[in-house]
Amino acid sequence: MTIDDLARPDTSGTPAADKAADTAADTATDKAAGTTADATTAATTGNAAPGRAPRGWAALRPLVLRMHFYAGVLIAPFLLLAAVSGLLYALAVPAEKVIYAHELEVPVPDGGATALPLARQVEAARAANPDGTVTAVWPGAEPGATTRVLMADPEAPEGTSMAVFVDPYTADVRGQLPSYGSSGALPLRTWISGLHVDLHLGELGRNYSELAASWLWVVALGGLALWLGRRRKNRRALFLPERGPKSRRRTLSWHGTVGLWAVAGLVALSATGLTWSRYAGENIGSVQDRLGGATPKLSAAVTPGGDASGGEHAGHGAGHHPAPPSGDAGRSADIGIDEAVAAARAAGIDSPSISVVPPAEGSGYVVKETDKQFPVQLDSVAVNPADGAVLDELRFAEYPLLAKLTRVGIDAHMGLFLGLFNQLALAALALALVMLVVWGYRMWWLRRPARRPVARGAWRRVPPTVLLPLLATTALVGWFVPLLGLSLVAFLAVDLALGLAARARSKRTA
Repeated sequence: MTIDDLARPDTSGTPAADKAADTAADTATDKAAGTTADATTAATTGNAAPGRAPRGWAALRPLVLRMHFYAGVLIAPFLLLAAVSGLLYALAVPAEKVIYAHELEVPVPDGGATALPLARQVEAARAANPDGTVTAVWPGAEPGATTRVLMADPEAPEGTSMAVFVDPYTADVRGQLPSYGSSGALPLRTWISGLHVDLHLGELGRNYSELAASWLWVVALGGLALWLGRRRKNRRALFLPERGPKSRRRTLSWHGTVGLWAVAGLVALSATGLTWSRYAGENIGSVQDRLGGATPKLSAAVTPGGDASGGEHAGHGAGHHPAPPSGDAGRSADIGIDEAVAAARAAGIDSPSISVVPPAEGSGYVVKETDKQFPVQLDSVAVNPADGAVLDELRFAEYPLLAKLTRVGIDAHMGLFLGLFNQLALAALALALVMLVVWGYRMWWLRRPARRPVARGAWRRVPPTVLLPLLATTALVGWFVPLLGLSLVAFLAVDLALGLAARARSKRTA
């Protein structure tokens, strides 16, 4: 978000000298607005000769700077909200292990006792919550971890399941908590996730996060271009911030260097955030499907009579073990959840982190790996409840490349892909974005009284051979990312209105 000071060579000096230089450059830019295009270009680039049409970066830079400025000033509040809530979310992942330690962990018995059968643990959960219907079972992935039995429960908040935590060694119930999504987010992380996604305002609030994700990559790449295109005395100033007294130049140096180091992560956050956004997400999903990158589905249908089929979540809310669900008393014999897990293990499901979905009418058990840390283990199999035969297999290695990238990208965005390192990296990126916004506003304030970095009409100085493809690309991106396109049109309309008002005042004064 580099609100640049008109790309002149860097010089050292006192804070007063820095501010005087900034003010002089801003004044020259404002005066140039009413003169020729060449004069304005010379004032804003510092290396374009008067009377000669600017080319390349010299012609494009004022337009990039102006767009970067407006996007930085007007979109920054949304970016700030997303960054702060994202920082809290990254910290909430390890915080859950501390806050909910009683539910998540149990003492390991002396002598390393083995866990009780899953069937017995599920029965203990059902006894603790008789009104719930078992939808999935997550055995403890490591010694001392509780088994999580997920239930559809009318008392659970909308969109969540009730998780019953069972001691795998004694079948004692350690507690019950609402659990959300495939990541198993508990109340703290679920609340922060809602804050990050929609500010707890529902569908209307989702526009805020999509607007932030839509502009983040534009602001980040625009700032990168401005920072790389700046003339400087040495290469060190490109990668490390300047020292010296506090001034706008020093703030710009911190803003630019931190943005340079963070730009790749910020663009990745923007891209992965858009994949599950409301409007752009639909377009991304459509393109992914057309390119053959859709996530494949696992069929859990029992044959013959395979008129019932399902994907990974077949059987959710349909039944429990060992007794068949109501309305399904005529179903064939059930081998039980423990035998189903054993059959899945024999078929190659070897990750300690698994989820077991009970069978429903016409479908079998679905046993899937849930370890999203590197190396990813997300294989899944469907098991016939009658005889333990494997009905279908789905290996993560068989996913299309786009499906793999989408899965890994989303998990990295949520801090799950690389564990604690991933969460610390997300926290660092969020903190960097907060500081970039703060530094951007500080530079805007220090630029007073002229806070506009470049005069209007910068697009007129871009050669047609560059401007026309740029406009076509902008229109295409604006259509594909609708909130980006609509807000850009709004920016241009406001800027045009302000320009017409300023011209009218100038004529009255003249």
